[in-house]
Amino acid sequence: MQFKTIQGIDVPEIGLGTFKLIGKAGEQTIKMALGLGYRHIDTAQDYKNEREVGNAIKQAHIPREELFVTTKVDRNNLEPERLLKTTEQSLLDLDLPYVDLLLIHWPNPDVDIEKTIEAMLSLRDQGKVLNIGVSNFPTKLLKEVNEELAAPIFCNQVEYHPLLGQFDLLDYAADNDLLITAYSPFGQGMLINNSLLKELGDKYGKTPAQIALRWLVEQEQVVTIPKASSREHLEANIDIYDFALEDDDFYAIDDLDKTHRVVDPEFAPEWD
Repeated sequence: MQFKTIQGIDVPEIGLGTFKLIGKAGEQTIKMALGLGYRHIDTAQDYKNEREVGNAIKQAHIPREELFVTTKVDRNNLEPERLLKTTEQSLLDLDLPYVDLLLIHWPNPDVDIEKTIEAMLSLRDQGKVLNIGVSNFPTKLLKEVNEELAAPIFCNQVEYHPLLGQFDLLDYAADNDLLITAYSPFGQGMLINNSLLKELGDKYGKTPAQIALRWLVEQEQVVTIPKASSREHLEANIDIYDFALEDDDFYAIDDLDKTHRVVDPEFAPEWD
């Protein structure tokens, strides 16, 4: 596994997204991933599987300091008291003394974000959260939090894949040493039949999904958290380090239409 170093902290480039990995089957999948070498695990209060993640980590017997664990606070839990209470519950369910990264899952304009950040920082001061950040924040909102509130933002987790551009965010992340975590890196299956990715897959002896992951991690500031439930896919998602995209191929992916957003709930912010 390779890492991105952001603000002096090493983050594994390929993590495991755990959305819908629930129950015993989900727990076994997470445990399998840890056994295959995954050290970056992403969950959320909204996924209802923090307990499964915690059980898998306990069964894997991996030293805590070798793991990078992220969880996300539900947008309905951003009032300071609710944030503190629900994050404590997250830690109990995960059976961990701390998480490496705590994110606001979605912006909520009905809650004073300054007070939300203050509550997150109080958890950081207690050692229960090592880093704080946001998810699904367009550039304008990210700037407000990072600059106007001077919050020590570490990461913005967003949908990002070869058919959805995040270039403004990437420029801002590079200028401010922020991590961009790409979720839904396969566009929830939309990329598998893309002709360019299939052509490049044939060229490099890889799948279109592996080409997409390689394109992501070759970018500064970017890590990604593909979800997988089978051993075959878990292995394939980390088998991307025996090749590099030639410049022309990398830029050909850059030039694909970047307007295909998959995750866009009714409460989503105004995107870039």
